[in-house]
Amino acid sequence: MKKKNRSGLLAAPMILWSLLFVGATILYIIVLSFLKPNATSGGAVLEFTLENYRKLLQPGYLRVFLQTLKLGIETTLICVAIGYPFGLLMARARGRWKSALLLLVIVPFWTNALVRIYGWRILLMGNGAVNGALMALGLIERPLKLLNTHGAVVLGMAYGLLPFMILPTYTSAEKLDRSLEDAGRDLGAKPWRVFWTVELPLTLPGLKAGCVLVFVPSLALFFISDLLGGPSDVLVGNLVYDQLLKARDWPFAAAISVVLLVVTAIVMGVYRRAGGKSSDMTML
Repeated sequence: MKKKNRSGLLAAPMILWSLLFVGATILYIIVLSFLKPNATSGGAVLEFTLENYRKLLQPGYLRVFLQTLKLGIETTLICVAIGYPFGLLMARARGRWKSALLLLVIVPFWTNALVRIYGWRILLMGNGAVNGALMALGLIERPLKLLNTHGAVVLGMAYGLLPFMILPTYTSAEKLDRSLEDAGRDLGAKPWRVFWTVELPLTLPGLKAGCVLVFVPSLALFFISDLLGGPSDVLVGNLVYDQLLKARDWPFAAAISVVLLVVTAIVMGVYRRAGGKSSDMTML
């Protein structure tokens, strides 16, 4: 009992912190989403309504939600295609090579994400380095429209979230018992079969954690679509930003945020049902 009491006392500050700065904030957003907006000065009026959620059923807003989910899936698939093999490669590397590869993944975190996305904006401009290199090589005669396109948004999303796929994969692959792969080869299995039956199942926890760590943030990184996308690339995060600072309709912005919280909870629930563990999510 003494040990349990001691553990409870040690956990008390974290529980109190979570209740005050996480639980209370979420509760405030949920309550705010059921209030009427104050049309004159912004904020909300203490009158209960479901209009904010009914408004979300309009075709224009549903289209934004579907576009955001589509972008999240595209970003996740690209990160899986690039990050999963890279994570396996890092785990197989030895000595200085492993340190160098790990440094390549971690170094971008030393710079603010907004600054890095601005760098991509400069590179993709009509007179930027990418068009300049293509024209110098004779591959194109006039600059391509690379900026303010959906492809640029997908590129920015994948670039910003790729480390969150690589690192969980690397952590799972690093724990892999290589003798199991050797046993499979000794029994005559081809390399692809060894990967499919041994390596993939044992690194699947890292892959699933990486998918969640990429998909969930991709729903809210609105500044990437602002800097790299065009008028048609409006995401849910952009809606929240516009409703808060431009339209000053705080209850509607809160309703959008609540829907995002529900989507996140559903993703986490699917992840748990698929066998995911909290420890896999904190491996970074």
